[in-house]
Amino acid sequence: MTQQQGAYYIPHGSKWPIVGAVGLFAFMWGAAHWVNGYETEGHISFAIGVAVILIMLFGWFGTVIRESNSGTYNKQVDLSFRMGMMWFIFSEVMFFAAFFGALFYTRGLSVPWLGGEGHGAITNYYLWRGYTSAWPTNGPLDIGGAFHTIPAWGVPLLNTLILLSSGVTITVAHHALKAGYRKQLLAFLGFTILLGMAFLWFQAHEYIEAYTHLNLTLHSGIYGSTFFMLTGFHGLHVTLGTIMLIVIWLRCAKGDFSKDSHFGFEAVAWYWHFVDIVWVMLFLFVYVL
Repeated sequence: MTQQQGAYYIPHGSKWPIVGAVGLFAFMWGAAHWVNGYETEGHISFAIGVAVILIMLFGWFGTVIRESNSGTYNKQVDLSFRMGMMWFIFSEVMFFAAFFGALFYTRGLSVPWLGGEGHGAITNYYLWRGYTSAWPTNGPLDIGGAFHTIPAWGVPLLNTLILLSSGVTITVAHHALKAGYRKQLLAFLGFTILLGMAFLWFQAHEYIEAYTHLNLTLHSGIYGSTFFMLTGFHGLHVTLGTIMLIVIWLRCAKGDFSKDSHFGFEAVAWYWHFVDIVWVMLFLFVYVL
């Protein structure tokens, strides 16, 4: 039933919050046991947690979609969704800011200090005499052994062009949705999905090359850890974004969105543009500079 304009929708009782809480607990319990050597218990609990979380996501989002399509929500609820998505993206900005901060601190302060600059002169003399600060580095102890970096003007540049192109295609799809051009909407949204998949394929190829031929791994000192934490979490976000794009494509094909009511599409588009911006920063500060 459609809500009155001045009324605010109050959600009914739902089982999904407690289901999600149980799934997250099993997920973290399993992860903690896994990394601490209790692999059997960890694997089982981790797998159960992932399964429960996926069930919760499909169930909860399905409920929201049905309520939206039935006309339950009004402009106040739409505004709440928009603010919620904005705060979510802000939290993701802070998430990546922490890793970029670690990268900048390491390159600008820690490594130079270990090499004898500034206040690190004593540390270099007594602990790491002979260590010359340079980037990239695996540290004074050469943790993980010698390695080679991935050239910026190969796969990373290609992936940059792919993501920037996907930002264009999803924008064209958005304009097609607002203009009521359903075929163009599905075509350009489909192109965006294919570009996202291509990015992930090339990144997987890059990781394989790094591990098998360059000896660049997560254990390659501070460079390896910052490289894989930044690019790996970004790849995870591209994976989630691609899944969301597929869901939105299916909803568009079903006719869920209209020219005037399509925040589900807009939210995914916002998220995808955020992923694009993060990659541009990664390309500059991790691969190029």
